[in-house]
Amino acid sequence: MINKRILDINKALSNATRINILKWLKDPEGNFPPHKDLGHFNDGVCGQNIQIKSGLSQPTISHYLSGMHRAGLLISTRHGKWTYFKRNEKVIKEYLSTLHQEL
Repeated sequence: MINKRILDINKALSNATRINILKWLKDPEGNFPPHKDLGHFNDGVCGQNIQIKSGLSQPTISHYLSGMHRAGLLISTRHGKWTYFKRNEKVIKEYLSTLHQEL
């Protein structure tokens, strides 16, 4: 993993709510209700449900989720007017491995 990617991920994780989002998405069934339109978590959790759980405004959560997506931490999938987010386990694993090896 190149240093710029590590810095982008560090920046995306420099907020307690964003870290909590990754924790919540690690166990979506335990942390969120299934979205009424899909009824499952195959494509992740609806951004609206993440916003509700966080207690923050929609624009703030949208900003957080898009930054985490740009850093590669999240995969987004669109279904109609809803966007679903799930963890990008490959990137998270690579990031943690790089930190372990380099630091």
